[in-house]
Amino acid sequence: MGWLHWERFLCGTDCTTDPHRCVSERLFVEMADVMVAEGWRDAGYEFVCIDDCWMAPTRDQQGRLQPDPKRFPSGIRKLADYMHSKGLKLGIYSDVGNKTCAGFPGSYDHYDLDAQTFASWGVDLLKFDGCNSGTLELLAEGYRRMSLALNKTGRSIVYSCEWPFYLRPVQQPNYTEIKHYCNHWRNFFDVYDSWSSIKSILDWTALHQDSIVKIAGPGGWNDPDMLVIGNFGLSWDQAVTQMAMWAIMAAPLFMSNDLRHISPEAKWLLQNKDVIAINQDVLGKQGYQVVKDKHFELWERPLSGGAYAVAVLNQQEIGGPQNFTFSLSFLGNGLACNPACSIQQVLPASRDWGVYSWVSSLSVEVNPTGTVLLKVVVL
Repeated sequence: MGWLHWERFLCGTDCTTDPHRCVSERLFVEMADVMVAEGWRDAGYEFVCIDDCWMAPTRDQQGRLQPDPKRFPSGIRKLADYMHSKGLKLGIYSDVGNKTCAGFPGSYDHYDLDAQTFASWGVDLLKFDGCNSGTLELLAEGYRRMSLALNKTGRSIVYSCEWPFYLRPVQQPNYTEIKHYCNHWRNFFDVYDSWSSIKSILDWTALHQDSIVKIAGPGGWNDPDMLVIGNFGLSWDQAVTQMAMWAIMAAPLFMSNDLRHISPEAKWLLQNKDVIAINQDVLGKQGYQVVKDKHFELWERPLSGGAYAVAVLNQQEIGGPQNFTFSLSFLGNGLACNPACSIQQVLPASRDWGVYSWVSSLSVEVNPTGTVLLKVVVL
């Protein structure tokens, strides 16, 4: 869990005319201060992550990556020390190819040196992109080599990969191998601040769930990309859907928004302890779609203690709230509510639904593009 600059701040490098939106040490220090002061760290968001465009255009005389001297005058080590002093962790970005997606120096042929550099700076996470990698063989070799290089440093560094995303147009990824080397990995396109983007990620995940759900678990996760709640493109119901479905998918929760200017409603949703508890459940199993009925989708996620998280998603984009009715015997292959269960609604608002038997039906009213998230505990 944490915060990542990319979707909201992109590759802003003009600190003279736009200092508040420029990718600079000031941005990350200010975001860290807010994360501590406004309860984000205490809710579990501990990583502050730098994405592309932090670097100087060239490596230094020793061949090492270096931050842009104007935008990061104190250096990355000082920034990492500041994060650690606040009880936070620092994430950084590089690329498996010879250039990053934005054209800055990549790590190709420098994997060991770059891993050592990041470790010496006190970095806690590396997002490793896949632009400009040449062949699929070079792509795979680069991801493997950087994983080994990070481990060789002796520092615990979370390794966030884009490996399967760059493989998928050409071949089916070997997720067993990817999980061996990576801690989480992107499968699909970058998230945008729009409902169509969130919908496309959910549709893709449901379509490919047979190949991706079984591999997810402690140590390795499918990453559907950043939370864009608190920005401009999602309605309230769509924001609820993203938060609920990212919890169902056991997704890493990396926000990309401006925490210095965020609505109380978005803050409440992103810091909701009950949703975060589902997302971070220690069993670590990813949820999956159980039923698709016209515009309604029923998803479930097994939780520790024999409980289940259940999401009812209404994909319809016209009209008003509609009811979806289903038998509780559907859930958990008939085990989730056998012989009885208590049901707690988590989103869009907390509500106790009471006790139900295995043969009961449940009727859930859901707004267009909205989701109702429930927790089902067997009795």
